[in-house]
Amino acid sequence: MAAHLVKRCTCLLREAARQAPAMAPVGRLRLARVAHKTLTSSATSPISHFPGSLVELVEKEQAFTPYIENQVDHLIKKATRPEELLELLGGSHHLENNHVALVLIRLSHLLSEKPEDKALLIQDARFQQLLCVLSSQITSVWHGTLSRLLRSLYALGLPRTSKELQSVEQEVRWRMRKLKYKHLAFLADSCATLSQEQHSQELLTELLMHLERRWTEIEDGRTLVTVMMKVGHLSEPLMNRLEDKCLELVEQFGPDELRKVLVTLAAQSRRSVPLLRAISYHLVQKPFSLTKSVLLDLAYAYGKLGFHQTQVSQRLAADLLSLMPSLTSGEVARCAKSFALLKWLNLPLYEAFAQHVLNRAQDITVPHLCSILLAFARLNFHPDQEDQFFSLVHEKLGSELPGLEPALQVDLVWALCVLQQAREAELQAVLHPEFHIQFLGSQSQKDQNTFQKLLHVHATALLEHPEYSGPLLPASAVAPWPSALDRKVTPLQKELQETLKGLLGSADRGSFEVATQYGWVLDAEVLLDSDGQFLPVRDFVAPHLAQPTGSQPPPAGAKRLAFLRWEFPNFNSRSKDLLGRFVLARRHILAAGFLIVDVPFYEWLELKSEWQKGAYLKDKMRKAVAEELAK
Repeated sequence: MAAHLVKRCTCLLREAARQAPAMAPVGRLRLARVAHKTLTSSATSPISHFPGSLVELVEKEQAFTPYIENQVDHLIKKATRPEELLELLGGSHHLENNHVALVLIRLSHLLSEKPEDKALLIQDARFQQLLCVLSSQITSVWHGTLSRLLRSLYALGLPRTSKELQSVEQEVRWRMRKLKYKHLAFLADSCATLSQEQHSQELLTELLMHLERRWTEIEDGRTLVTVMMKVGHLSEPLMNRLEDKCLELVEQFGPDELRKVLVTLAAQSRRSVPLLRAISYHLVQKPFSLTKSVLLDLAYAYGKLGFHQTQVSQRLAADLLSLMPSLTSGEVARCAKSFALLKWLNLPLYEAFAQHVLNRAQDITVPHLCSILLAFARLNFHPDQEDQFFSLVHEKLGSELPGLEPALQVDLVWALCVLQQAREAELQAVLHPEFHIQFLGSQSQKDQNTFQKLLHVHATALLEHPEYSGPLLPASAVAPWPSALDRKVTPLQKELQETLKGLLGSADRGSFEVATQYGWVLDAEVLLDSDGQFLPVRDFVAPHLAQPTGSQPPPAGAKRLAFLRWEFPNFNSRSKDLLGRFVLARRHILAAGFLIVDVPFYEWLELKSEWQKGAYLKDKMRKAVAEELAK
């Protein structure tokens, strides 16, 4: 250590003596200036080719060299071919201190777009000599340069047995406590993205441990956001601490930092409610000027995380509506999908989406049209120019539908069923035995969800298209799956069942959790005779069941009632309008011959006593019967 210090002082004194003028006071001033620069600056290097703002943070620091930039530094920076850099080693130039490291970093930059030349470079004797010189001078390489040097060696593809690579990694371990936080994050990102070898992953573990312990050193928003984006996903404890730091510094963030934090949270599916609330507050309160790209990213992040904030949603919708003429079809599709995930139906904005499709009918691609159609179906949105819009949809999908991915074909036909626009040919395409057999009996959750939609398409053809001639799903396929009833019981569901059981008085007068052949599950089912008295529902034929239990036909004038509870997630945000999926369910159950007793959460929450709940259900049943008699 003492020898290393003497070597540094010798370099300083030699440089100061070479540049000092005749007057001693000025010489002392120059020496002080050089010494101050030496003690306060970090290593530098040419602009790195690696993408990401961690590189920018590391490169912002001024170069640390114990000498004024000379001809070698200039040649390294201006080199455009690897050969120019390799010639420096055997020429008349004296490479000292950081020069070898800077040469290797520059080589990595030049070969970033020529991966085929990396193997030839590693075999070059001059390159091996460079590595040997580097190994002997590794203690003289400064912190900033060292962090980018290791990344460059990973990028050049040095073998894991390389002693020089191991020497650099070991030097990083020795200096870990002295490195700045941004350098630790840069090194962690390098280990995670450029090398999967065991030795680099061990180094990554140590780096993450230091990042977790030293998170309080972060003082500015830019560093915080960059570290969160690049290495936050590598460690759960680190990400938790970074979120806490975000809450502390969020007032300093501009719109770009807020956007990056939100997109990072969305990419990791981290629904940090306190942080989302804080970000939403600043987006609403501060007069930020939001660009188109920022607006689209914010809409995506809020939709992906399912975080509803009314004022933010209103602002995003209003700002995007003003930018509609400049949006491309891909951006419109992305925006429509984001707001659909958020369950936010802004009528002027969605009308603008539909008009955009009509205006660019010749240019819009099928994938973009599919995204917009699925968004409309999720929110049950019917544009004003409905006939023109769906004529264009059928025209575009007519020849393209068979060539799409099978699951997407089902999604599209299901969306058309929700919007009451499905045609016979489209129903036949997905209900054909050769098509739907690929989803039967599959254990994949995705395939089961797709088959559930096929049941809904089957029900649409059966109940809403009397002219439909087939094919349909086989009887064995419409039997309810075990998972259809394997759901967590909600408080509303539990209270509804208990109240109904009290009204019925006898267990055989009603059925609960009734799985129908149409792919929908009824919360409860009762049968009333013409005098409004409960009948034993299981004794009578039930055509809506895949496996009927009763044998007697219902008496004349009997009415079958279905109880459907509607929870908070079943509605559009800040609305009492059901999402498209549940509108379709209600239509199917009505078409199957039921009278529907709707039990929405916002009405049930107002009922405080058991007597009120019982009276509420009795009143709902009387109204349903009265409306049927009035028709």
